[in-house]
Amino acid sequence: MSRNYLEKILNAHVYQVAHETPLDHAVRLSERLNNRILLKREDLQPVFSFKLRGACNKLASLGENDTSHGVVAASAGNHAQGLALSARNKGIKCVIFMPVTTPTIKVNAVRQLGAQVILSGDNYDEASKTAQSHARENNLPFIHPYDDPDVIAGQGTVAMEILQRHHDPIHAIFVPVGGGGLIAGIAVYVKTIRPDIRIIGVEPDDAPCMHQALLHKRRIVLPQVGIFADGVAVKQAGKEPYRLAKKFVDEIMLVSADEMCAAIKDIYEDTRAIVEPAGALAVAGVKKYTTRENLSNQTLVAINSGANMNFDRLRHVAERAELGEQREALLAVTIPEKPGSFARFCRTIGKRGITEFNYRFADKNAAHVFAGIELTQGESEKKSLISRLGERGYEVQDLSSNEMAKLHIRYMVGGHAPASVTDEKLYRFEFPERPGALLEFLRCVGTQWNISLFHYRNHGADYGRVLMGIQVPSEERKAFEGYLKSLNYPYWQEQENPAYTLFLR
Repeated sequence: MSRNYLEKILNAHVYQVAHETPLDHAVRLSERLNNRILLKREDLQPVFSFKLRGACNKLASLGENDTSHGVVAASAGNHAQGLALSARNKGIKCVIFMPVTTPTIKVNAVRQLGAQVILSGDNYDEASKTAQSHARENNLPFIHPYDDPDVIAGQGTVAMEILQRHHDPIHAIFVPVGGGGLIAGIAVYVKTIRPDIRIIGVEPDDAPCMHQALLHKRRIVLPQVGIFADGVAVKQAGKEPYRLAKKFVDEIMLVSADEMCAAIKDIYEDTRAIVEPAGALAVAGVKKYTTRENLSNQTLVAINSGANMNFDRLRHVAERAELGEQREALLAVTIPEKPGSFARFCRTIGKRGITEFNYRFADKNAAHVFAGIELTQGESEKKSLISRLGERGYEVQDLSSNEMAKLHIRYMVGGHAPASVTDEKLYRFEFPERPGALLEFLRCVGTQWNISLFHYRNHGADYGRVLMGIQVPSEERKAFEGYLKSLNYPYWQEQENPAYTLFLR
């Protein structure tokens, strides 16, 4: 099996459109981690992603008769651009189905490359089903983004270039994982040529399809996936990638959205390039791995897989990078409601930078403070500060990992609900973001029960995020829960979240 793939990779036709990308030394990151970190710069491809390698190789494997009437694909962005460019280079008609939630910048990029774009469905899975039906009905080849041997072989040329460029020892290669096409191609090539090199996949902790497949020894369908790293937001690993990963991949690591944001910043500081969240997965994995293994003086390669970043998402990335680097702590602190309390609290914090300070009167005896505090020594400093506050008699809640607090509460600390607000239940929702989507969401949710709290913030992503309080009498809660399930929006009940109980309830 591996020899067959080795031959396919060595003979892959990718360089009609793809470039051999640099293997850059990340000097600043290497110094911080005390290891030699090399970045494989797939973000420098013509479409800012590795995806055109597999698309180009797949088209080359098809005969002229197969493509005479065109090809069909489904994609939320990177595969679409890679296939569109490859098809234009060969003069092949290309139809690509994209979710209606796809940002305009990506839709326009695909159209500018000559492909016909059809918007269908709220996510990749829905768009893919429609695309495959269109391909069958019109007898056209469907170009899968990852579950195809020729696509996998095209992506494997990334590994071929790494080993051709770097002949010295490599401890591990870190690869972002979505459906698994890239890691399958890299793993089968590297383990055939240099089996001593570890192959480590990196997935978002809210979209761990390959991690779960390897853990359960079968492909499973995730009930839902996070959408921050939209380039790898896949519910089920590909059949062929999973088969190869079982044999050739050493480990799949999981990282958080905050860790991805921190990695985006790290890559920027070394290269002055801004990668997309999925493109930063490998660097986030490198950082986590070196800490976990207490590793030093080793060479580690990270694949910068893509840079199709929407500009308006940078605000969110910048806000979360400090938390991902453990350079900021979010704390909820209860202080006495009396003169001098603020000054005493600030003296206890010491000469640390304050990134945020929100206060609201709670009652005549106590006040709750929502504070963002700069850290220079990471987790150990945060624990020391919390301990110091506790010794001084303060009640402290660490909200640094509280998703509701980070997404919503820090922007809406404004006081507890009045006594007239009864039977309030708190939920956090995600819904597909498109023109009119917020209005549609409100129309669906707010027709039968009263909305008592509402916070929506656009993060420049494909999905909107809402925090909502709804007044639901006890006798209606069963019906309300059934109604929520019928909406088919991912949601989380946040009734007991300490950020809510301290600042809003």
